[in-house]
Parts: sequence; C-alpha cells; structure tokens
Amino acid sequence: MVDFSRIATALLLLLVSLEPMFADEVSDTPEKTPGDIVATAQIHSCTNAEDRVGTLTMRQRVSDEGIKLVDVDLELRSDSIEPGKHAVHVHETANCTPCSAAKGHFDPGPNSNTSPDGNHPFHMGDLPNIVVDENHQGRLLTTTSRITLSDGPLSIFDSDGSAVIVHVGADTYCPEGEEAGCAGGARAACGVIRRVE
Repeated sequence: MVDFSRIATALLLLLVSLEPMFADEVSDTPEKTPGDIVATAQIHSCTNAEDRVGTLTMRQRVSDEGIKLVDVDLELRSDSIEPGKHAVHVHETANCTPCSAAKGHFDPGPNSNTSPDGNHPFHMGDLPNIVVDENHQGRLLTTTSRITLSDGPLSIFDSDGSAVIVHVGADTYCPEGEEAGCAGGARAACGVIRRVE
C-alpha cells in the first residue's frame, strides 16, 4: 500500500531544497546593521526599461578614523550586457527615463564639472569598471570615500537624488584629458538610487 504522507513529506523537502534555485540571488532589501545607512537600486536596460539587468547595494559605515566609507556591491546578470569591461558612475539626477535624464557625473564640489569626459576621473561619482564574463555576469565590490549616503556636501541624496549608470564601454580614466567616450561612452543601463529606511 502506498504511504501518501511519506510521499508528500518527501516532495515538500524537495521543494524546500530547490527554492534557492528559483529565488532572486540578490535580496531587494538588504539587512541593515545599527549605525549603517543602506541604499539600493534596481538596474534596468537603457534600450528596454522592462529588462532588469542587475542590482546595486551601497552601505555607508564610519571608519576607525571617523571617515564615512561607502561599500559598493554591483551585480549584473543579463544577455543585454556584453562581456568585457564597463564603466560605472554615480550620475547627478535620480531619473532613468530615458537614461540620459540621469544627466552628468555626480560632482557637487565648488568647481563642479559634470561633463562625463571632462574633469574625469576626478568626479565624486566615479567608480571602477565592472568586468562582465562570457555568461553575461559580473560583480563589482569596491569602497569609496568620495560620496556619502547621509546628509552633507557629498551626499548623493541631494535635492534631485542620484542614479547609477553602467556604460557600454570601459572607462579609460581619460589619461589624455577630455576625449569623447573616454569615460565609457553610451549608457547601457541605469538605476535610481534609493535609501533604505
């Protein structure tokens, strides 16, 4: 005689063990630890706004010297992002519709120059390139002290907020000065950065 309760239990255990395979690999709402400030962005393709290509998590902490440090974790997983190096920058406006609405690079200083290829790589929002592999996946883990998630002169949450842009090409860091496309060229993906309350 068939013991249906044992079969049901076995099926339940199988489903529980398979659940991580079907869940998003990156949580949309990261855990906050006391004292940290966290921000996230859902990153979408600039050619198809319905295509979510990755996620960004930023976590601000205070260093032993009292400096605000922002840990950046950017993950990309999409066939719409070609393998290779891609420039990553925080842009000055929290708007991705269209991606050009994010405006120039975040650069709030007294001599601000938000031109992507001008004053580069000295913008506050400049980050290292992300490397995308042959499976169209990439991850950038870095730390910056150029921006903050809290209030102040370097806050990316100023009156019009900020967005993260992933570019089609690599950032060469413009060693010859201003040169068209040296900061990564066209925009491949964009995400509005939002503070986690």
